[in-house]
Amino acid sequence: MQQGFREPQPLLQALGVAIPAERLSREAANGFAMRVTASYARQMRPGDADDPLLRQVLPLAEELLSPPGFSEDPVGDGCARQLPGLLQKYPGRALLLVTAACPLHCRYCFRRAYPYAGDRLTGERLEAILAQLRGDPTLHELILSGGDPLMVEDQRLAALLERLATLPQLRRVRIHSRVPVALPERITPQLCSLLAGYRLPLVLVLHCNHPRELSPEVAEGLAALRRAGVSLLNQAVLLRGVNADQTTLCELSERLFACGVLPYYLHLLDRVTGSAHFAVSAEQGRELIARLRHALPGYLVPRLVREVAGEGCKTPV
Repeated sequence: MQQGFREPQPLLQALGVAIPAERLSREAANGFAMRVTASYARQMRPGDADDPLLRQVLPLAEELLSPPGFSEDPVGDGCARQLPGLLQKYPGRALLLVTAACPLHCRYCFRRAYPYAGDRLTGERLEAILAQLRGDPTLHELILSGGDPLMVEDQRLAALLERLATLPQLRRVRIHSRVPVALPERITPQLCSLLAGYRLPLVLVLHCNHPRELSPEVAEGLAALRRAGVSLLNQAVLLRGVNADQTTLCELSERLFACGVLPYYLHLLDRVTGSAHFAVSAEQGRELIARLRHALPGYLVPRLVREVAGEGCKTPV
């Protein structure tokens, strides 16, 4: 993490990319800090100002636009907050905000404005969450999110998983993470051993948007997770200038499968303030999925969905 980039210019210089100063935005970076790991930056194309990986992390002046329909909480996290650190939107599932830390600050992140300071998952808060969840016999799955739950140290992650396993009605634990893509060094033998020894089934939902994010190092980490018995799925976000074309999405699905990951969801953009320049219309999304159905076997075609605040499930598009 210390070898990564926190400012645009060092990253652009490392890539040999020149971007007009008026396109970059110090104000946008102040509002939502830039963070890029060295591992992720190495997958960017030198000299390409329109590189799809670079586009996902570079603070641009376009983030300062405020078109109608965009907000700081587009998915209704605030209304779903049951206790500090606990969100519950859908029947049978609950979500824990394990940490605010992420290895990569994606500029379209739907939680870029989330007030994490009041949701730090202390031991006392975790016990309060567990006490509440024990009273819900319909709860069968817990989702670890954030931030990124794999950013916490092994000892803390192990302790958290053990506490969750005391819920008698729990059938599995799901981890949402960008870490295997952005920081493959984190997928250590020690971490895999920790996960392999867990008493409940584990599902890791990867966030990968472009086939070039799946480097050989990332593939090695994903293979190690599979050997540890972790089921691997992927959810991508449909992003203008990143993956909103048939060729890229086909390559993404094929590369994911080669890495042992099944495509799961393709999300329409959560319309968070600052992300309008990434938006792709629902009509274009439907057209792309129709093309993918003709180009790929069905199990490699992700489900196109959007998240609507207050709805009881993801909404198919």
